[in-house]
Amino acid sequence: MEIYIALKVLWAVLLGILLTGLAVMVGMDMGVGVLLRLVGKTDGERRTMLNIIGPHWDGNQVWFILGGGAIFAAFPTLYATSFSVFYVVMILLLFSMIMRPVAFEYRSKVDATKWRDTWDWAFLISGALPMIVYGAAFGNVLEGVGYHYSWTGQYFQDESFLGYLLNPFAVMCGVMSLSLAVYQGGTMLMLRGEEPIYSRARTYATLGAVVAAVIFAVGGVWISHMNGYVFTGTVDPGMAATPLGGPAVAAKAGAWLNNFHAYPILWLAPAIGFLGMIVGAVALQLHMKIVGWWLGVLSWVGTISTVGVAMFPFLMPSSTAPAESLTVWNATGSAYNLGWMTFFAAIFVPAILSYTSWCYYVMRGKVKVETVVNDPHSY
Repeated sequence: MEIYIALKVLWAVLLGILLTGLAVMVGMDMGVGVLLRLVGKTDGERRTMLNIIGPHWDGNQVWFILGGGAIFAAFPTLYATSFSVFYVVMILLLFSMIMRPVAFEYRSKVDATKWRDTWDWAFLISGALPMIVYGAAFGNVLEGVGYHYSWTGQYFQDESFLGYLLNPFAVMCGVMSLSLAVYQGGTMLMLRGEEPIYSRARTYATLGAVVAAVIFAVGGVWISHMNGYVFTGTVDPGMAATPLGGPAVAAKAGAWLNNFHAYPILWLAPAIGFLGMIVGAVALQLHMKIVGWWLGVLSWVGTISTVGVAMFPFLMPSSTAPAESLTVWNATGSAYNLGWMTFFAAIFVPAILSYTSWCYYVMRGKVKVETVVNDPHSY
């Protein structure tokens, strides 16, 4: 039983790591897409921006698959419920992400201004929408999601998808996610781009970091007053993987800060996130672009860790039936399943990190506008 509990906690941590990898690597590419028409003023500059991320963007999608796959395999109840609750939102996300590879392949096939401008807007939409949805999802689960189960275990939705899309707190979280993507994407353009792309990207990346820091601070104050969720009965971490018949749960104002009060060392998580954004903005102004990129990584680490430690052990609380909230304790797969997943994760996650690092090392260096324009095989 103790091993099963340890595996549950381990996969909660691994899920956070995978979601952070997704935010950093996929978010960076999305940020470049958002900045395509803002930083690139000519067709040559925009093509250069696309070729900066061109060798890596499809490989970075591995993190998107890993994040979804981890939820599917390690937390099957969470996967089934969340993908149903956010079904319409997920369809919007899916269609926006389908636009992205099509835009990469088709944008430069026709040498016509209207044709390329249309695909540029496709890049903006397919970059901004996924990051807004990504951040809004964190905002939604922090506030609680409207769903409940029947005695048969069948899921029922109690809130319209418009309630999730138009929720002020969720929208704010979405804007913060987009801002961090712009920060990370702009920093990547600084690393591999030359003037005038470099200076323009520096301006937008710095702005993204500052906006994210402001929203992060406002969000912290907001969370300290919003309803969080706490157990009011005895909790068995080794409980059966079912949301029915669990301990009582109550919504209480400020409850998401309980873990921080109980374990003050956890305040390091928001501190790392906030300082990563502020110091990252300063680093970019000092042209310390490599330092700035890694501080962007720390910003995501601190942000996602803050949400994780605040909510633990809750994964997706129910606002309409709190006792049926999904947690690390009642939404995981079997011990056998988690054990084999841990074995394969120990092999493949380091492998992914290794080949990703190698790819970026091999394809390092500046991408020049004239080289891209004169290469018929470039994007």
